[in-house]
Amino acid sequence: MPYLETVTDLSPENLARYDAIIDVRSPAEFADDHMPGAISLPVLSNDERARVGTVYKQESPFRANRIGGALVARNIAHHLERALADKPKSWRPLVYCWRGGMRSNAMATILSSVGWPTGVVKGGYRTWRREVVEGLDCDAPLLPVHLIDGQTGTGKTALLHALAAQGGQVLDLEGLANHRGSAFGDVGDGAQPAQRMFETEIWDQLRRMDLSKPVFVEAESALVGRRRVPRRLWRSMLAAPRIEMHMSLDVRADYLVRTYADIIAEAPRLSAAIGKLKGIQSKETIEDWLALAAQKNFTELARQLMEQHYDPLYARSRKRREDAPETVIEMTGTGEADFTAAAAQLLA
Repeated sequence: MPYLETVTDLSPENLARYDAIIDVRSPAEFADDHMPGAISLPVLSNDERARVGTVYKQESPFRANRIGGALVARNIAHHLERALADKPKSWRPLVYCWRGGMRSNAMATILSSVGWPTGVVKGGYRTWRREVVEGLDCDAPLLPVHLIDGQTGTGKTALLHALAAQGGQVLDLEGLANHRGSAFGDVGDGAQPAQRMFETEIWDQLRRMDLSKPVFVEAESALVGRRRVPRRLWRSMLAAPRIEMHMSLDVRADYLVRTYADIIAEAPRLSAAIGKLKGIQSKETIEDWLALAAQKNFTELARQLMEQHYDPLYARSRKRREDAPETVIEMTGTGEADFTAAAAQLLA
């Protein structure tokens, strides 16, 4: 018999019992944040939700419910005829809205009446958000973080990827934030996830890890682009042992030219990135770097950026910590085999 199940356990193991997690909130709410793996099947569009809310406040809850009910019914019918048209009888969905109220219950009731065993998240999205906040916006306990540290261009992100490929537990903050963490850090169109979505991705990865073992994280500032590292993780990073990567300036310059090929290929993006350093570097220095970019002398540009800007920044940040690295990795090359060997050394 079809049934409706109220769900309070949002652990990965329990969520795996469902074939789909359906977010019935508006597209704007979904874009801001959503449960891991959820798909968006809104029962009210952004404009419809705003319209119903206005009627609720300015006229009456009854009239808002009547208008909203008609809109919700039409939208659910649309999803049944399209997105859900090919689902088998055994299909098992889990539905949620903002607080586990009218929107999710309307969708869940109809899905259950079709014949699908359906779950509804008690408390809706707010239940999930509460778990994220309790896991990340706290002071203790600290996470078993090991920092991958080193000057700009030493291949810290590449080492993280090599560690992950060999079974290491890795939290790639730059990947999750869609930003490489500097004036040259924008990736593609520069779009970053909303802060809540950034936190959801971090928490979802951490809760799947064995926290009795090391979690490797690249040394970052408290902001990755415009996204703030959550408090518990940031405090763990400040207290973490460091793994310091060493690499010669020449090798780093060549590596940066390859790594930032996407920015180098677009002259306006490169000029804009250099322009972000105005006020930090002299007008003459900025002009010199723009000239090197215009001449396509990218290796020399990378050398000067490191020598005059990034290496001094790194030296000042290390002086504030005043702790010796736990491990030093001497990198002589930047090929896949080099990072694979460095990862194996750490994991051993």
